Amino acid sequence: MNVTLLIVIVYIMLLYGLAWYSTKLKSGEEIVEEFFLADRGFPAYIVAAMLTGLAVGGASTIGVAESAYTQGISAGMYNAAWAVGAIVVGFTAASRLRDLTVTTIPELFGNYYDEAGRVIAVIGQIIIQIVITSLQYIAGGAILASLLPELFSVNMGALLTAIVLGGVALIGGYWGAGLTNLINVIVIYIGVIIGAIMSISKAGGISNIVANLPVGLQWFDPVAGVGIGIIIAWFIVMITQTHSTQAVVQISFAAKDGQTAKRGFILGGLIILPIGFICALFGIVAAVQFPGLEDPAMALPKVILNLPAIISGLTLAGLWASSISTTVGLLLGSSTLVVNDIWKNYIQTDITQKQEHIMSRIVVVVITALTFLLAITVEGILDTLLIGLTLTTAYTVVVLFTIFAPKLCKKSAAFWTIGTGIIFLFVWVFVPAIRIVSHPIFLAWPIAIGTFLLVSMLDKTPANIPNEVVESEST
Repeated sequence: MNVTLLIVIVYIMLLYGLAWYSTKLKSGEEIVEEFFLADRGFPAYIVAAMLTGLAVGGASTIGVAESAYTQGISAGMYNAAWAVGAIVVGFTAASRLRDLTVTTIPELFGNYYDEAGRVIAVIGQIIIQIVITSLQYIAGGAILASLLPELFSVNMGALLTAIVLGGVALIGGYWGAGLTNLINVIVIYIGVIIGAIMSISKAGGISNIVANLPVGLQWFDPVAGVGIGIIIAWFIVMITQTHSTQAVVQISFAAKDGQTAKRGFILGGLIILPIGFICALFGIVAAVQFPGLEDPAMALPKVILNLPAIISGLTLAGLWASSISTTVGLLLGSSTLVVNDIWKNYIQTDITQKQEHIMSRIVVVVITALTFLLAITVEGILDTLLIGLTLTTAYTVVVLFTIFAPKLCKKSAAFWTIGTGIIFLFVWVFVPAIRIVSHPIFLAWPIAIGTFLLVSMLDKTPANIPNEVVESEST
């Protein structure tokens, strides 16, 4: 049997086995909270594994190697930005977010601000997460198609990716996601480290690689290739989105307590930090071994295919694990938004725990199918839609004011801040004349803060923020 295929089969069996085992960890009392938040019982190491699994996806592996093929080691700063974002949240907001005891960001907005804020928050969050989920299917499909071309096209690989991650989420819920991500992170690191070491050795070692790299670029400079402006934008975007993207914040909601959330986010950031630079090495090796690639996205697969079968199989499992690990968290985050903030509030307000549990599983299946269809039908516009991550700026501004300056929060602040952010991004995409900076994030922050403070001055109705939050901020 094909060694690479055997590794993939064993890996899938391991993931499903862990998802099944996770069902034995449930108390059976609050079944819906268990499905979406693991009964708020994650220890710090599972928090770290969930966060790392979410961060290290196709963009952090294949995408980084693609950039490194032409821009050098500085492409790894993408993951460094993710890591810093996680660590900043750990030191600033993770424990406070956990102490709020809510399930979603829109729920927080609905409870503290108004229903209009909740509705617009749900719309934006779902769009962001569904787009990113679809991108992971594409990445997973590309990995399988590159390394097992006799068995998979990109679409067939994306389908298998969707089936595996949908099954893990459906069977194990958030506990299943946590345990499988723990294994995913281990597989990712084993695969890419062994693959990087072997690829460097096969290319004649670092000294030979340096001697044969194309001239004109500082290949091992951490900034020069990508450029300081883009790197600053990466850091701002990542620090922003880690404070308010549902899939990220939901991890802190699932921690045992505030201190566990804090430790888990800091540990997760430290684990995330090196993976981008390791993957960037694949791109640099490819620049020596395969100069002139028409599609730089093939840099990493080309290098891996040049390795012995067992090594390429391990590396494949690691890379595919990156797509699986990211998508399970995103899928459950999107399902949480649909069930908690749409179905329970506007469709079936008298839903029972048993009905909600059934609906949670149905929504997982539906979103898995929808995101797969998006991945195979509208791939051409996904790069444009990725700019939607900048929308998290508006969410982050509202969240930070809520937990650090609640006295400035007014009832309509969430609606207007997020609404203005959506309008700004729409104009940025369709009216190029306003692009006076290199990345929309540089305008998104002042617009969001300005909108929030303007509403704070004009709206005379305070937000409905609990006294304990206000007192905590005062303390």
